[in-house]
Amino acid sequence: MEQHRIERLGHRGDGIAPGPVFAARTLPGETVAGAVEGGRIAQPRILSPSPHRVAPPCRHYRSCGGCALQHAEDGFVAEWKLDVVRQALAAQGLPAPIRRLHTSPGQSRRRAVLAGRRTKSGALLGFHGRASDTITAIPDCRLLHPDLMAALPALEGLIAQVASRKGALSLTVTRSEAGLDLAVTGGREADRDLRAALAGWAAEADVARLSWNGETIVQARAPYQRMGRARVVPPPDAFLQATAEGEAALRVSVSEALAGAGRVADLFSGCGTFALPLAAEAEILAVEGDSAMLAALDDGWRGAPGLHRVATERRDLFRRPLLPDELARHDGICIDPPRAGAEAQSAALAAASPARIAFVSCNPVTFARDARLLIGGGYRLDWIDVVDQFRWSPHVELAAAFRR
Repeated sequence: MEQHRIERLGHRGDGIAPGPVFAARTLPGETVAGAVEGGRIAQPRILSPSPHRVAPPCRHYRSCGGCALQHAEDGFVAEWKLDVVRQALAAQGLPAPIRRLHTSPGQSRRRAVLAGRRTKSGALLGFHGRASDTITAIPDCRLLHPDLMAALPALEGLIAQVASRKGALSLTVTRSEAGLDLAVTGGREADRDLRAALAGWAAEADVARLSWNGETIVQARAPYQRMGRARVVPPPDAFLQATAEGEAALRVSVSEALAGAGRVADLFSGCGTFALPLAAEAEILAVEGDSAMLAALDDGWRGAPGLHRVATERRDLFRRPLLPDELARHDGICIDPPRAGAEAQSAALAAASPARIAFVSCNPVTFARDARLLIGGGYRLDWIDVVDQFRWSPHVELAAAFRR
């Protein structure tokens, strides 16, 4: 069987040998063997292991697709993620002034999307296998917060009671300070009987909120999240940073990048992850395309003591970015776009005059593209903080400070 030497890791965490040939869960410097189909070795056999290879801490790792890098020691993963940021910026001809790295601990994920299916004997709940529709049960998961792990038996009971054996349900589970916030999609239409069954299960499981296909069925308690001094109740299945520790690290970076700014525009504000903590020191304009998230942000602000004014504006920043004259009203900008980045908005920022920009990104490649626009417009990239809150995955997040 032909042998291959792994030279580097790809953006999904796969090892890459010349060809290219992709081999999951391998490391640079390793020699592997296995049948190549479609440019990929599905089950590589490690002939010479890397000194950075370790025994995965989770017994589900081989079959579960929730993690991709548990076979590598933590120091190697940390350095690899820093290199992902460096290489993305280098591709745009930019330096990468990385200041620090924050890695969320294991068992800290407060939000996850699980898959569930009813079986002959009960229910199957967990993560999909890698590139597979097969669901792997995760009773000893090392990723999820203990409060989410404690809810798994009750969730299995729900699946056994209301799910179909033909298709899988998607269950977004979120830890809130009031209890479990559960959003289920992929199920049948909620008729009277199903509503009654869901309400009965929610009462027995003592969940804070249960939504079904986007509709709130039960809300026993408001499933709030703390954002600075505010208590915010996000809409069902709304975006939330994956770990409390990662969110805290990003907030510190944003606050430091905008120190001294008295009027801040928070672009792609979501429910107020950054806007509400920043409102302790500055007046805020929160701009977001989702009206439900803006309403949650506004409610949180109105119920919080001692904050400066927070105005909100619903706006699709991809189609209608804030223009230079609108941006000129602010001396600080916080921007946290989705993975596609914010090319149009960055171009407008490059032509504007705000003194400071805090840029949060979950995609180093689009961040580097947008950073090049800002630097070309006269901004300086002072520093980058890398935040790894998707532990054991190839995902990388960062916060960066720009100054005109």
